[in-house]
Amino acid sequence: MQPRGTASALEAAVRASLTSALRTGADILDQGGSALDAVEKATILMEDDPLFNAGRGAVFTGRGEIELDASIMDGASLRAGAVAGVTHTRHPIALARAVMEKSPHVMLIGPGADAFARDHGLEQVDPSFFFTERRWQELARQLGMEGKPVPPRPPGAPPTTVEVQPDAKVQEFGTVGAVALDRNGNVAAATSTGGVRGKLPGRVGDSAIIGAGTYASNDSCAVSGTGTGELFMRLTIAHEVAALVQLGNRSLQGAVNEVIQNRLAALNGDGGIIAVAPDGQCGWSFNTPGMYRARVAEGGEPEVAIFPG
Repeated sequence: MQPRGTASALEAAVRASLTSALRTGADILDQGGSALDAVEKATILMEDDPLFNAGRGAVFTGRGEIELDASIMDGASLRAGAVAGVTHTRHPIALARAVMEKSPHVMLIGPGADAFARDHGLEQVDPSFFFTERRWQELARQLGMEGKPVPPRPPGAPPTTVEVQPDAKVQEFGTVGAVALDRNGNVAAATSTGGVRGKLPGRVGDSAIIGAGTYASNDSCAVSGTGTGELFMRLTIAHEVAALVQLGNRSLQGAVNEVIQNRLAALNGDGGIIAVAPDGQCGWSFNTPGMYRARVAEGGEPEVAIFPG
């Protein structure tokens, strides 16, 4: 039993990883880099961290496979790129940016997206690269409770190791995202995920949908979200925040609270969002027991948190 008030090893690791990603993005901004570069690089770090449900560490479909989604948006130009169902590209967020900058499209999916990544020199890996024992055992427990058969371990996965106990304190909402404001007054947003554990193969959530899980405009704000993807899409969560700021005369914090605490909650949905506006306002809101999050303003101290308060 863990002593009351003592952070678990997993919680401490999450905080350290968030701090590293935050510093990476902040360093780019401090050196005069773009918000777009900052959100991409911060997200890449989290995609490589098995603590999060994105990239290496993503959850499995009900068939025991990993399908990755991501999107990115530039608030200065309203350009956007997205990918879904990626299985071989190490960094889906880098692929989303390549779609935005090197194709006439906004979204590519499945094998076509991976082929585009190969054609543009983005790192490819065997699907076993994304395997983590913790996520596999989570799937097995879920399927067992649902009375469904557990698929064979994926090709290339290491042999079964010691049982990994679920951490009851740290919630499993692990989609990663970043928003940033640069010195030129431009905002950008990025989101990356493995989706929902046990999902139907081919399911695409809000993280790949511009306006649902990701949105950025210099006329309003940049938003990245995590939560019940189907409801985020039905409510176009990210764009609704931007609309409330631009057209509804809401403060950024007021807008994120309205969308998460009222509109999402009214449909019994759960999740959270992070956001930043061109005037420097930043905000976040969530209606889950916790949400991994971190932020820093120029010249300020980093703020890293998981639980309310």
